[in-house]
Amino acid sequence: MSTVSQSAQVSLAARYLDPVQVPDPAALGHVQQLFDLAEPYLVGPELDELFAQAMNESNAWHAARSPFFGKLWESSGAAKRPLESAADLARLPFVHANFFKAHEIVSIPEEDVKIHLTSSGTTGQKSQMFFDDWTLRNGQRIVARIFDSYGWLGEDEPVNYLLSNYQPRPGLNLGTSFTDEYLCHFAPVRSAEYALKHTGSGHEFDPFGCVRALLRFAEEGAPVRILGFPAFLSFTLDRMRELGLPPVTLDPRSLVVFGGGWKANADKQVTKPELYRRIHEQLGIPDERIRDGFGAVEHSVLYMECANHRLHVPTWSRMLVRDVRTLQPLGYGERGYAQFISPYITSVPAQSVLMGDLVSQHAPEECGCGLPTPWFAVHGRAALSRNRSCAIAAAELLKGKTS
Repeated sequence: MSTVSQSAQVSLAARYLDPVQVPDPAALGHVQQLFDLAEPYLVGPELDELFAQAMNESNAWHAARSPFFGKLWESSGAAKRPLESAADLARLPFVHANFFKAHEIVSIPEEDVKIHLTSSGTTGQKSQMFFDDWTLRNGQRIVARIFDSYGWLGEDEPVNYLLSNYQPRPGLNLGTSFTDEYLCHFAPVRSAEYALKHTGSGHEFDPFGCVRALLRFAEEGAPVRILGFPAFLSFTLDRMRELGLPPVTLDPRSLVVFGGGWKANADKQVTKPELYRRIHEQLGIPDERIRDGFGAVEHSVLYMECANHRLHVPTWSRMLVRDVRTLQPLGYGERGYAQFISPYITSVPAQSVLMGDLVSQHAPEECGCGLPTPWFAVHGRAALSRNRSCAIAAAELLKGKTS
């Protein structure tokens, strides 16, 4: 990770909140209006109407620029009648996330591609996602606004980072690694250590390096930020216990933000409450400073846990749950496939994506944190053998494999 001055890093964090303009203001005026809303958790009929208008613009944009989506759109009933409110979203066509593992689909000229990211390591199927300037910067602004709403953006004191992810190397374009790298811009970098070290021929999980980093962080006394896959932090805590090391006390301003799951290490997975309790007991980080975030390279909107550890749907997105057999929309509390809908993206027709994750959605009042938007719980993932992810590839490193 490159080193920049503290003042430059503070200004870099603020930069992620800067205005971003859509590629075509005339065609995407309501999209611009929706994403100019700075509050991460807003509700109301006017917002629902604005969201529907933005989705109409997004669908028209992709139908005109992507032959694949154009045919899908014209064959759907939604093309014949524009959305009037967010209640109409269930009739939108969707693309399964697995489609992007087998096809490279874009809605922009090749010269407008700013960055190309994938969803997994060098083994298995990989989603190929392409980002233009608007999609990339707007997605980062969404993350920055959510972090800012919790007071996690632009802190002045440099922090030590433990990145439970892949150490960068030339050609590495994994979405999770890219995300963790720019999250390090949100607070000045004092030092950075990686759980998955680049060896020259691949990556290897380095539990002793993680333990040494945590011990050093405790001695230095500066705030710590731990980002990435939960499995590697869990196994690091296991190693500390196996070595007979006593708990350490990291600065209470330290922060843990997870991204990704356990996947192929499901047999070793501990529950979130158990993992959070162990982090607090062994590292001294308060429970309210330990959060999980949900996202995917196919849908780069962040769903962040609230203080009650519920994944709330933000202002700029909507979520449906569909029956695993009939694909019909389900109500609150019922389990099915997650469908994420957002007009945030102009580069790829991924404005309505059906995921392989099994979820249930719940009413805001069932949480009790005070946020007014619905939240969801993740109950697992369908078709693990065919629907790989970054976390699966990373998990293989724990079994002696490299990527």
